[in-house]
Amino acid sequence: RLDRRLALLPLATAAGTLLGAALLSPLLRGVSLTDALAVGSGFAYYSLSSVFIADLRSVELGTVALLCNILRELFTLLFAPLVARRFGPLAAVSIGGATTMDTTLPIVARAAGPQFVVVAIFHGCVLDFSVPWLVTLFCSL
Repeated sequence: RLDRRLALLPLATAAGTLLGAALLSPLLRGVSLTDALAVGSGFAYYSLSSVFIADLRSVELGTVALLCNILRELFTLLFAPLVARRFGPLAAVSIGGATTMDTTLPIVARAAGPQFVVVAIFHGCVLDFSVPWLVTLFCSL
C-alpha cells in the first residue's frame, strides 16, 4: 500500500524545477524570468514544450527548451541509479520529470525499485498534463 503523500511528488517536482529555473534566470544573459519558467515548465516533455515555446515566444527559445528537456531526460537515463543511492528512490523519480511514465520508466524502476513504478507513472502523467497549461501561462506573461 502506497502512502497518499506520494501524490504530492509531482507538485514538489514542479515547484523545485520552477524554483531552479527562477534562480538560474538572472545568471543567463538575455533570458527573462518568464522565459526561464516557460523552459523549466517543459519538465523534459521536449516534443510538446519546445513547439509551444517556439510558437508562442521564439524559435531560439524553443530550441533552448528542446535542448534543456533532452538534457534532463539524458541526465535521468545516466544518473538515476546514482541519484537513487545517494538521495533516495523519490529523487530518482523526481529528476525524470514527465518522462518517468514512458522513456525513463525502465531505468527509474530499476533504480528506485519496482514498488515505485506506479508512483513514477502517476508522477509522469501529472507533469505531462501540466506542461501545456504551464508553458502557455508563462509564455503569456
